[in-house]
Amino acid sequence: MNRRLFGRAVAVAIGVILIGVIIVAVIPGIGPTGEYDRETVEIIDSQTDEQLERVSVRVADTPQKRYQGLSNTDSLATDEGMLFIHDNEDRYVYVMRNMSFPIDIIFIDMTGTITRIHHAEMPTSTTDDSLQRYPGHGKYVLEVSYNYTQEHNITVDDRVQINIQ
Repeated sequence: MNRRLFGRAVAVAIGVILIGVIIVAVIPGIGPTGEYDRETVEIIDSQTDEQLERVSVRVADTPQKRYQGLSNTDSLATDEGMLFIHDNEDRYVYVMRNMSFPIDIIFIDMTGTITRIHHAEMPTSTTDDSLQRYPGHGKYVLEVSYNYTQEHNITVDDRVQINIQ
């Protein structure tokens, strides 16, 4: 093989590798999610300032971890959840992709105030286009077991103390 042809082959191979790395880094849900950090958040009653509950959470703070979420998780313990951290406070829509149990989806603004709670039933369809959408506004989203918020009297305007930077 002559040098010119070999040089072109190497350049093409490097280009293909770089495109693959960019795709894995940019498109959510592609590539490994890595290990989830674990933290504890406290839910505070807005009227009494008393602690309602403590939840041990897995932290989803990258696009890959947010996309994966609780998908393919078998269950949650009663005091366990997942905390999704977005770069900015905004309007987000969550779905229950590849879920095997219902959950409560709690939207939380940057000050820690709960702005919206959804009681998300088991999806009846598994295709992304037909999944139920759960919209809300916030910087954080906390997912806990189904009806957790009702069982513990957690409502909109209560606060979630998040000590994660």
